[in-house]
Amino acid sequence: MVESTSDERTSNNTMRHQYRVLSETEKLQMQKLKDQGLEFLNQLHQVGGTWASWIDNPETKLSSRELSIAQTKMEEAVMWAVKAITK
Repeated sequence: MVESTSDERTSNNTMRHQYRVLSETEKLQMQKLKDQGLEFLNQLHQVGGTWASWIDNPETKLSSRELSIAQTKMEEAVMWAVKAITK
């Protein structure tokens, strides 16, 4: 597995043919966004009462459709923000 902030990420993607090496500031920005997304997901599981299960099993689903939609939208927001950094 290649960390998303690693310069090695440029060698394992068949869809994108070129990557640029990110600056240390960009790597930190990307990591912070992903950490904030994970913290938001933690909060969703706490709200839904599934946090204890989720810590033991990351495949644990959220307890409601509304929370699942919130997760999807958060994942999309993180994706687009990271895309803005890495373009």
